Amino acid sequence: MQQRFGRTTTRRSINFRFFGEVIGELRRVTWPTTNETFRLTLMVLVVAAILGVVLGVADLVFGWVFDTIL
Repeated sequence: MQQRFGRTTTRRSINFRFFGEVIGELRRVTWPTTNETFRLTLMVLVVAAILGVVLGVADLVFGWVFDTIL
């Protein structure tokens, strides 16, 4: 038990207060709409695919160059 501000608090009451505050903060969050979530997820996948292709091509080119040199 801890002495805090003149009252006795237990670990359990601190945990309940913490989770209560977490839930309160989550209620105040402005969540994205389904459309925004879908659009941004699609954008991330497209950018990842493009970067994968670019890096793959760069790997092939550098591999060919070093095989030719050596």
